[in-house]
Amino acid sequence: MMVRDSIRVKIGIGAVIVMVALLLAHWLDSGTFAQELAMSQSTIEQAFPSSSKCKRCHERVFEEWEISPLSRSIHSPVFRASLDAFLSSPAGKDKALCFRCHAPHVREFPDQVQLFIDQAKAGDPSLDGVACAQCHLIKQVDRTKQPPEPKYELESKTLYGPYKDAVQNRAHQSMELGLFQKSDLCLNCHQSVPSAASLGKANDLLGNWDQSKAVKSGKECQTCHMPEQIGESANGEKKRKTANHTFPGRIGKLRQEAAKVDVHTKVEGEKTTVTVKVQSLVPHNLPATHPAWATVVLDLDIKGKNLKTVFTDKRVYGRVYQDAKGQKTSFDFEAVKVLEDTVLKPEETRVETFTFPTPKDTKTFDVEVTLNYASIAGPAPFLQRVEAESSKGSQDPVFQPIEIIKYAENISVNK
Repeated sequence: MMVRDSIRVKIGIGAVIVMVALLLAHWLDSGTFAQELAMSQSTIEQAFPSSSKCKRCHERVFEEWEISPLSRSIHSPVFRASLDAFLSSPAGKDKALCFRCHAPHVREFPDQVQLFIDQAKAGDPSLDGVACAQCHLIKQVDRTKQPPEPKYELESKTLYGPYKDAVQNRAHQSMELGLFQKSDLCLNCHQSVPSAASLGKANDLLGNWDQSKAVKSGKECQTCHMPEQIGESANGEKKRKTANHTFPGRIGKLRQEAAKVDVHTKVEGEKTTVTVKVQSLVPHNLPATHPAWATVVLDLDIKGKNLKTVFTDKRVYGRVYQDAKGQKTSFDFEAVKVLEDTVLKPEETRVETFTFPTPKDTKTFDVEVTLNYASIAGPAPFLQRVEAESSKGSQDPVFQPIEIIKYAENISVNK
């Protein structure tokens, strides 16, 4: 009996081995295994070289990019926490959605989206998100698609840019392309929100930017967000006009040019009225509405005797969304409805009026008006996750407002 059982076991094992061998042979013959090996991270980096390779010749540009928001497109704690929330939502079935902007080369490697996810979740990805190759390999933008779609040129290894007199080099071919001085280049990512289809607002991230005075006067996105400067494009090259690659906007001094306020205070006995005229100076929505918690807040503080705050009020510019369950949501990928829209439209002027009791027992009082980009908002578990993911914890800059304008005036009380 023992011999028979032993023979049966050996036959069974042999059958399994044969079956596995047959399946493996079929897998290899079909090319699936070989294809999956080829579509590895090294293959992706061959098509879209790491920005660290560009640094060897373009050190100034690299250093500017490195401190820009684009360099942290898949590195930031907020992105990692948001990605987890997205993937666990019904919208998360389309795993590549976030990466089409945060790491746009996923468009060329859609079958490798899990690799992009794993890289982002690692917290220190070796894959770039939005870097040199992700922009400079774009040869064309298809404006007929919504959102506009980039057409990458990967075969010739030619890098495109705005310069007519590109310096010849051994690293790559260079070619001038007018696209790099046009807003079309930026629209691939900056003209859509994840909820665009369900909200019927496919192009509403920026608003009617193309109808603004700035655009009609000939300004493009690059005019403000990649301003011209004098410097080297490549190491040792003669200095000339180059584009700044820190991409100033919400981060950087450019935000101080985003709006202006005109404040008028009228004291009428026991009642005081403060009128604030807020004028957006940008040719797009302020704020742009992705992420969904992006808001600009106008704060009014009145300080009376001994600088004690006696009145405070605010106005919020942004959007409030509703999810499929009828609840407010801070995630635009969950949004099915806009409950409230107070966004400042391109170059819009908004007049805000505040009325309050005139401060007592003082000859003067202080009026303080601030316009800030608000800090990150969202459900408590999400904010806790961001804090846990950040090396700076609760001191991470995302938890702090960013000042656009601050105005202060001392007002006399007429008695």
